[in-house]
Amino acid sequence: MGFYWIKTNSIIKKIFSKYVWDLPNVENKIYLTFDDGPTPQVTEWVLEQLLQHNAKATFFCIGKNIEAHPSLLKKTIDMGHRIGNHTFNHLNGWQTSTNEYSSNVLLCEKSISNQILKDSKEKSKIFRPPYGKIKSKQAKELLKQGYKIIMWDVLSADFDQTISTEKCLKNVVSNVKPGSIIVFHDSVKAFKNLEYTLPKVLDYLDKNNFIYETIR
Repeated sequence: MGFYWIKTNSIIKKIFSKYVWDLPNVENKIYLTFDDGPTPQVTEWVLEQLLQHNAKATFFCIGKNIEAHPSLLKKTIDMGHRIGNHTFNHLNGWQTSTNEYSSNVLLCEKSISNQILKDSKEKSKIFRPPYGKIKSKQAKELLKQGYKIIMWDVLSADFDQTISTEKCLKNVVSNVKPGSIIVFHDSVKAFKNLEYTLPKVLDYLDKNNFIYETIR
């Protein structure tokens, strides 16, 4: 699967300080996030797990999945979760021109606004680049448009089918701290690891008195 940080290095956070990597606080708040949905059955399962723990999360959604499953996105919003932009086609920014990338983000924004948030004054202005890969010019353009670029402090690596479910769980519980932004994926590919890991992570967070918050 290639190299990736499980716990984002503090030097990386300083170099790319215009991105949001964590949200430090003294109130024991943490931020669960889910990328790549909405996905039938998987997202619904995630929503049920969160409901059992009275946990709120932030879902970074792909526009084409929103178009295909608008009722599932509406259910996510109705349950009190926050929606973020993850491009319309899950683009790799390093392999995409700035104009194409910006247009694709805007297309996803329209999918969120037009289909689900017609009567809401709240616009989705949080964005996570797929794969965490975004060029500086692309980031500058999105920041100019008012987006917050949300990265992460802890990566579960649930998408990596070569790791064990136990390793996926350890990735989270060994690294979470107040303010951590934690990444999971509500996708078919990640579900084997997610199904094992998420309930145990929620139990761990509850036992350690963490407070679930969405990203604004």
